[in-house]
Amino acid sequence: MDCNVNSKQTEYLEFTTEIKNQLMKIFTNILVVLALALIIFNITLLDFKNPFQGDSIVAFIGIAASFCAMLILLIFRMSKKIEEKMKDKL
Repeated sequence: MDCNVNSKQTEYLEFTTEIKNQLMKIFTNILVVLALALIIFNITLLDFKNPFQGDSIVAFIGIAASFCAMLILLIFRMSKKIEEKMKDKL
């Protein structure tokens, strides 16, 4: 009976881990799309005649910050994929 309870607990933990992974993938996809949308929005704010004056400098900062956020999210997602593969091998 104790073995049966442990197997049910293990199945439950695997199920909840899978749900967490799926939710995390959805959440990171949403954040990447938002970062991409912010990059596009900030490109529209750029003044190409005076790129380092006024709102253009703010737009450059926004583009850089959004690009960094998107890069961090993609690195995070890759690290999770590597972590899953390492768990599968063990």
